[in-house]
Parts: sequence; structure tokens; C-alpha cells
Amino acid sequence: QVQLVESGGGLVQSGGSLRLSCAASRNIFNINSMAWYRQAPGKQRELVARIFSGGFTLYVDSVKGRFTISRDFAKNTVYLQMNSLKPGDTAVYYCNANAAQNLDYWGQGTQVTVSS
Repeated sequence: QVQLVESGGGLVQSGGSLRLSCAASRNIFNINSMAWYRQAPGKQRELVARIFSGGFTLYVDSVKGRFTISRDFAKNTVYLQMNSLKPGDTAVYYCNANAAQNLDYWGQGTQVTVSS
């Protein structure tokens, strides 16, 4: 089992930057993948970025070139660096861990609001 705690959300102006952090309760080295999802009001939760155990990353098209997912094994933490933020990026951002037996774990979410 893995507990995930997100932090780093907040209010930022369009064009600004934020870095989200997701601290895991245990070693993330052997976790299949970790990801960031987001959910805007009235919309379905969508995948934003994922990093696999081997280091491969993928991003939704709308954030490519602006967001970067990374991890720090020593801190059991995954990050999402978000640059050139747009009002359309406003959402609650959730950390996800996909572990053994394809079990998914979720954090409580952190609000990101981008003003125009």
C-alpha cells in the first residue's frame, strides 16, 4: 500500500509557474509508474503526465513543452514542474501510483488556479 500527499498548488497568473510535489509513504523505486492527473469543474479526470519505472515519460498533448514530470528516489517524491501556465490548466491535480498487481493509489489532490 502507498499513501500519497500532494503539495505545491496555489493561485498563479497566466504565464507563471508552479511545482507540485507528491510524497509517497514508501520507496517508489519498484512502483510501475507514477502520474499526475487533473480534474476541472464539470470535466472528467484526465492524465497529465506519467513516469514509468524505467524513466520513460509521457504527456497529454496540451501540456507538452510546458510541464515536466520527474522523481527523486531518495525523497520518495514525484514532481510536476508547470511553466507557462494557462487558465485552462486550472483544476485539482491528483498524484497517482500504479503499483504491483496493477493497484492504483491516489492522493487527496491539490488545487491549481490560473488567473487570466
